[in-house]
Amino acid sequence: MMQTHEIEQMCIVAQGPNNGPAPIPQEGRWTKAKEIKDISGLTHGVGWCAPQQGACKLTLNVKNGIIEEALVETIGCTGMTHSAAMAAEILPGKTILEALNTDLVCDAINVAMRELFLQIAYGRTQTAFSEGGLPIGAGLEDLGKGLRSVIGTMYGTSAKGARYLEMAEGYVTEIALDPDNEIIGYKFVQLGVMMDNIAKGMDAQSALTKATGTYGRFAEAAKTINPRKE
Repeated sequence: MMQTHEIEQMCIVAQGPNNGPAPIPQEGRWTKAKEIKDISGLTHGVGWCAPQQGACKLTLNVKNGIIEEALVETIGCTGMTHSAAMAAEILPGKTILEALNTDLVCDAINVAMRELFLQIAYGRTQTAFSEGGLPIGAGLEDLGKGLRSVIGTMYGTSAKGARYLEMAEGYVTEIALDPDNEIIGYKFVQLGVMMDNIAKGMDAQSALTKATGTYGRFAEAAKTINPRKE
């Protein structure tokens, strides 16, 4: 290691106490992280691209510094879906430092990785105080039945009012209105559940019926409308 002339002329002064890094909470234990392999945890984060055309929600399950599980969800930009497909292949098996310095194809995914790195490295994970953390596969629990991302899509105009298009429950097919034309509920289809039933051999109409539900005071509606056409 090169030293300047000024440093070479100096005498040695002994270093005093060195207690190392402050411990961080990780999977139910306190860890003094000195190397990448000392880092573990499951966490989520959101990233966005520079023009803010879309966003990515990234979920990582890290064990001993290695990304063992990655869930990549995107919204807003059609090209991001293909970027996410590549990122899902790139991330597992990499250390979090490698992943931080790898081009994950899309700016939004790269930003999400940066935000997650900060959470993980500072011990701010979702599993900081969960003994042993979560098993590989826990990331899929975010998706619920049918393994579909939870999407909320609402649209409104001052001229015609609000339209519910997609809720946590599923794809909205009808909105219920009271006599004053105010929204009091909606009917939805759980598309993931419907497709699972069709794949198991159920006919499409029966699968649709089985996956259909309502929310709110739908049964009391003065009238219902199709939010995409009416």
